[in-house]
Amino acid sequence: MQPRCFRVMHHEAHDVRADCDRHWCVVLTQVYKNALLNAMGDDIVSRLRLTPVTFELGREMEFPGQPIRNLFFLEEGMASMTTTFEDGSQVEVGMFGFESVVGISALMGTKLSLNRIYTQIAGSGYSVLIADGRKEFLRAGLFQSLVLRYVQAQLVQTAQSAGCNAKHSAEQRLARWLLICTDRAHSDSFAMSHESISSMLGSTRSTVTLAAGTLKDKKLIGYSRGMLHILDRAGLQVAACECYHVIKNHLDNYLEYDSGLAE
Repeated sequence: MQPRCFRVMHHEAHDVRADCDRHWCVVLTQVYKNALLNAMGDDIVSRLRLTPVTFELGREMEFPGQPIRNLFFLEEGMASMTTTFEDGSQVEVGMFGFESVVGISALMGTKLSLNRIYTQIAGSGYSVLIADGRKEFLRAGLFQSLVLRYVQAQLVQTAQSAGCNAKHSAEQRLARWLLICTDRAHSDSFAMSHESISSMLGSTRSTVTLAAGTLKDKKLIGYSRGMLHILDRAGLQVAACECYHVIKNHLDNYLEYDSGLAE
């Protein structure tokens, strides 16, 4: 898929439209790493009015019971969506990376978030005001079609992960989760504690420590001082269950799937 670009107007006066007419405009190309932005036309990107954002580790994008104010398009890094329980514990129910848009439930009528979404691996991207996103969604054009295709891919990921957690071993699930992390973040090294991983997998810390130790002994991963490194990607794929390939296939190719809408 070829990268897209958007128009940037350079001006000297405060009235941008008048200035563009009276003086000059230039076109600057920008390569989007986010798959959704990359599939949109210049007109859609312009109407969304993207604002660059740096996602530091632990950055909250949504919190249960709080209004959803922005859409977020990640270009680098990875975010997790979790379900939080009464005792304060949480379990991951979704992951977001370069193929994602965060906040789409607000486009479909949700006003208050049902989940916590926050950065697990630091990165960067763009934010869009919900009002601008909703206006574009209601045009019922390409943007809506792309968003609904992503919703389907996210549902597949959630359903497959739920089945995986019930069926496969801790070692298989950890290998699957780490592979999805590195795919989404475009990095083989990232900060991640055993405690954080255990929360995401819904396992105890001791279970994750044992599983990580097995993968480390096989020289598939390494970790020190809070940093985890993927040493043997091919070997890690062998250690993972089939769920990794199912999820990866949908997230990598959802833009090509039939959305069921008339184009």
